[in-house]
Amino acid sequence: MEAQTSDKDARRDRRGRVRRIRNGIITFIAVWIVVSIITMTFLCIKVVSLQRQVNVLLAERIQAVTPQYTSAAQDTDATLVMYDMDAEENLADPDDILKVYLTFDDGPSDRTDEVLDILDDYNIKATFFVTGHTDEHSKEMYKRIVAEGHTIAMHSYTHRYGEIYASLDAFAEDLDRIQNLIYDVTGVDCMYYRFPGGSSNKVSNTDMTEYIQYLTDQGITYFDWNVASGDATTQAYTADDLVENVMRDVVKYKTSVVLFHDSENKTITVEALPIVIEQLQAQGAVLLPISEDTRLIQHVTLSTE
Repeated sequence: MEAQTSDKDARRDRRGRVRRIRNGIITFIAVWIVVSIITMTFLCIKVVSLQRQVNVLLAERIQAVTPQYTSAAQDTDATLVMYDMDAEENLADPDDILKVYLTFDDGPSDRTDEVLDILDDYNIKATFFVTGHTDEHSKEMYKRIVAEGHTIAMHSYTHRYGEIYASLDAFAEDLDRIQNLIYDVTGVDCMYYRFPGGSSNKVSNTDMTEYIQYLTDQGITYFDWNVASGDATTQAYTADDLVENVMRDVVKYKTSVVLFHDSENKTITVEALPIVIEQLQAQGAVLLPISEDTRLIQHVTLSTE
């Protein structure tokens, strides 16, 4: 009898130990999972924060290396005149009605569809500096830009700096390709151009005055910008940042040409655009597409003297 009781006690003890071990293992696994989740969440937050800091620093670096053209005294060529961003005749007075030209570079893409939808919602016309694409969606975008009353303009065919700026012949060939493509698809003989990187870019191996003179000889007008949204650097800014960048500067000028992009990765631009439009309208600004009546906004130009 005592032996049976002893066996029962032993089995009970074993079951108790197994239960405690099992509960300990379960508790350990549960704690490990919770700690892992917390650690992973913390690391993800840190990664996102660090990525944002890197993007902002990159944007600041890009801005730091972009020359500020404020005086003709910076000329490096006797025929070259540097655009005065704060030229007195374009500075806005409090009672001036602001003219704002929203421009979009690097499309078409799926974002172009979204941008056009937003512009249509607000009955706003803008300008699209397009690159060369022959897929059916891109052709539809060229046609839609024109059909909905926007200005279609050229931003090179390839947007490959090394090819476009390799020589004047290479530039001319690229220009012909994008001009002919737009004409073939839309019937528009496009006469507006924006240099990849702007006329003030530092990547061209050839003096930019040669390209500017070539455009002039072809009867083509080129436009830079005097207000930059900041969307050139992917994810460097939030939508609120883009809005602030635009609204901070448009109030300075009677005529503002605003630089946006509608390439595939510019989802933040799409998010910011309605807010920009609403705030501009609240300011009483007139939003227009580029035309022959638009004040020239150029970083560099050729002297007419």
